[in-house]
Amino acid sequence: MMSESGIKATSYGGGVNWNPWHGCHKISAGCMHCYVYRGDGRHGRDASEVRKTNDFYLPIAHARNGSYKIPPGSFIWTCFTSDFLLAEADAWRSEAWRMIHERSDCDFLFITKRITRFTECLPEDWGDGYQNVSICCTVENQAKVDERLPVFRAAPIAHKMIVCEPLLERIDLSPYLGEWVESVTVGGESGDEARVCDYGWILDIRDQCLAANVPFRFKQTGANFEKDGKRYAIPRKLQHAQARKANINTEKQIFNQD
Repeated sequence: MMSESGIKATSYGGGVNWNPWHGCHKISAGCMHCYVYRGDGRHGRDASEVRKTNDFYLPIAHARNGSYKIPPGSFIWTCFTSDFLLAEADAWRSEAWRMIHERSDCDFLFITKRITRFTECLPEDWGDGYQNVSICCTVENQAKVDERLPVFRAAPIAHKMIVCEPLLERIDLSPYLGEWVESVTVGGESGDEARVCDYGWILDIRDQCLAANVPFRFKQTGANFEKDGKRYAIPRKLQHAQARKANINTEKQIFNQD
């Protein structure tokens, strides 16, 4: 649907979707059945080809009356068809940061599997972090928890969230949870080739979050869901709804993207 400003609203809770570049490279187990690769594959495109998009300057685009097309106070979901810290985007990122800084009247959020590149990718004026930027570090198994979360915890970022999606095994976040984490979001894997996500793993992470007083969100079941030893094939249209029916969130869920 279209917002009053003329910007196309997304299914991501009504915010604006900004993809300054498109395409990515698979770097870990969580990338195996990437939704961007699936989507591009359906249209005969190569998702490993990284390209700057026509929407690159969307945050600072102006309407005919001179105002920004994206109104102040908007929430901007950033780089969801790539990774904001992707090496192939190094030449474009400084300009993207400049626009994010210019639009300090809006909030930006991106999810990354490349938090280990974070210090290489910062603008000179970053300091302790832009207050209008939230960064989510994604972890899918224990190996990536132990590799990425120490780096994420130490990074100068104003707003930090952990995303366990696709969750591929039982993981222990407890050594890393604390006041620095604003929330943990958990979900299974979508698509016809989805790997199993066990409800027991999800409840275990919830218990870890409760113990650390960190807000928890069960985003979606994934397509291949297991509960109490029984396997369920969950249609895509029901995966978010089934997660909501579990009624185990400790804070309102904000992630509704595919």
